Amino acid sequence: MNAVQIRSAEQALSFGTWLIVCGAMLYSVLTVTPLMRAHTPDAWDWTAPILPIVVDAAVVIVVRLDSVLARLGGEGGRWPVVLRWMTGIMTLALNTADSALRKDLVGVAVHAVAPLLLIVTAETGLAYRRSITAAVAGLEERERAERRRREQEARQRAEDAEKAERQRADEEERRERERREFDARMAREQREHEASLAREQAEREERKEQAERDRIAAVERAEREARERDEHEREQQRLTRERREREAAQRAEHDRRQAIEQAAREQRERVERAERERAALLAAGPVNDKQPEEQARRTVAAAFAASVPVRQAAELCGWSVGWVATRYQELRDTNPAALEGASR
Repeated sequence: MNAVQIRSAEQALSFGTWLIVCGAMLYSVLTVTPLMRAHTPDAWDWTAPILPIVVDAAVVIVVRLDSVLARLGGEGGRWPVVLRWMTGIMTLALNTADSALRKDLVGVAVHAVAPLLLIVTAETGLAYRRSITAAVAGLEERERAERRRREQEARQRAEDAEKAERQRADEEERRERERREFDARMAREQREHEASLAREQAEREERKEQAERDRIAAVERAEREARERDEHEREQQRLTRERREREAAQRAEHDRRQAIEQAAREQRERVERAERERAALLAAGPVNDKQPEEQARRTVAAAFAASVPVRQAAELCGWSVGWVATRYQELRDTNPAALEGASR
């Protein structure tokens, strides 16, 4: 039996009980009023209906309060029982008194039907309501237990799904990290190979240049010896010219070194500025709302350069893990040098 059927039974019980109570009250008023009028002074005949109405009002109170207490699962104690039986006996006595005084046994039996039915209905309705209340409480308890079980199962399923998602994300992150390390290692080996080839080529070029310089030096030495033998004055002019050329070369070398140092300082300043910006972006911590796309891209680039995991980078910018992973891939594709720096 479900809750709808229980409510339907309770409504039927209430309707039947009140139908019997109202019928018994009407019958009692119509039966007792002539009795009271016969035993009341003529000047007070108008008070004859008061007594049956008062007794029936007590019956209504008993039935109504018993219904409320039964619904709440409470007990009113002995006084409600006393009132219930007292009103029932009074109603029975008042309804059968006239026939009893006339020694009309059939009339006594006929007039006892409504009071007895009212008494038995009140007791039976109370028992029914208590049983219905107990059944409703049991049904509600079962429903609560079933609801708690479903909620527990839902929580367990959610926890299992979350655990599986975390494991999948960790596995993907591990694979991505291994792939980045492999790519970085291959790129480093490629660069080392290219640097080795470049060094060998530079050594060959240097040897050729050295041989050329040696040949030129030999020719110049021979020419210089010839010129020394022929023209001492021209030798002095040549020496003066060479001294000036050396000074110019020294100045040019000095200017070149200053330019190189200036470029190195500017490069260091740019690197330090980029490091400070990246540190500021990473130090901001997780955000509650999504950053604007341009700011989110800067945050992801800083996280990529600092080798921050994809999930943590997503927490820093407020965007999804998939979006951040796509930006990481773009950075790896367009900037292999940044990948090398991140792997180191």
